[in-house]
Amino acid sequence: MGALVADSYLEVFRGKRVLVTGHTGFKGSWMTLLLKTIGAEIMGYALPPEHANSHFGLLDLESSIRHITADVRDAARFSSEVASFQPEIVFHFAAQALVRASYEDPKSTFDVNVCGGVNLLEAVRNCEAVRALVFITSDKCYENREWVWGYREPDTIGGHDPYSASKGAIEVIFSSYLRSFFMERPNFGSATARAGNVIGGGDWASSRIIPDCIRALQLGKPIDIRSPRATRPWQHVLEPLSGYLKLAASLYLHGHDFDGAWNFGPQVGDVRTVLDVANAIALQFEGGQVVVDEPINMPHEAGLLQLNSDKARQRLGWDTRWNFNETMANTGSWYKSVIFDGMPAGVVSREQISRYYGGQL
Repeated sequence: MGALVADSYLEVFRGKRVLVTGHTGFKGSWMTLLLKTIGAEIMGYALPPEHANSHFGLLDLESSIRHITADVRDAARFSSEVASFQPEIVFHFAAQALVRASYEDPKSTFDVNVCGGVNLLEAVRNCEAVRALVFITSDKCYENREWVWGYREPDTIGGHDPYSASKGAIEVIFSSYLRSFFMERPNFGSATARAGNVIGGGDWASSRIIPDCIRALQLGKPIDIRSPRATRPWQHVLEPLSGYLKLAASLYLHGHDFDGAWNFGPQVGDVRTVLDVANAIALQFEGGQVVVDEPINMPHEAGLLQLNSDKARQRLGWDTRWNFNETMANTGSWYKSVIFDGMPAGVVSREQISRYYGGQL
């Protein structure tokens, strides 16, 4: 269902200078499109898209924003670009975002997620124009004890695999910057945002369930899944992005009242298994089939993971709008429309944004 009330907080971003790191990635490109739709002035800072048919490229966002192709690990270049643009609001998405890739190259994962994150914090510390910072980390920053209940923001930070450890580490570093430098800064607010497993159109990352499903369907092959019983807090990409926007607006307007960590996850009833997700995608495509192939001696990945988002619901008034079935329907229809039917990605993505916000955008 669509929005029930007008999302007046979106007006905060109209005409504002907004920095989005990692804007060429899956979540970053959707955020950039959202901000463009609202009317923000955007600078994106990221590496080139990793995939030829990236969401960023299909939308041709490069032509409508200040697009910087560079690495967040380059502290001097990053600080220079931030100082030049003087952003008022910052969203930090740039990261190595895959658990399995972190096993293959742990050093790069820590370099990007920890050192690159410190470079972002330093650039913001030295730019007085910034009034709101939303630093996106991950639900995997928690020390996963395979609990059946959702993790809350004060729960223990940790990480078994290098990716999760890198997200836990940058949360600790962010807390240090908040307490050492940001708390006394007037007209400023900063927070970390931890979302569940985000899905939606335009994701082509390797070893992720939706892109793997679509690649198999394109080749006319069965969808092969390795961890059918693993549960995750699946949500459409627009769900956490709406939370990040609402959080950033609150930080911009009310400063330190909204500092700290925030979870943005689905309702408990929408936490499903990998097998549920694969079947939901396969059902939308004629001939789609799912097979289970559990390899022996796979690298460790959490089996059970969910978030408690009561804080965001109670203090921000944020909540999810699409249940599991709606999430899967919108995700599948994007790929069917764009990849299989040849519709322009910009048209399909903007239609989904409009539907999500009840026609307000």
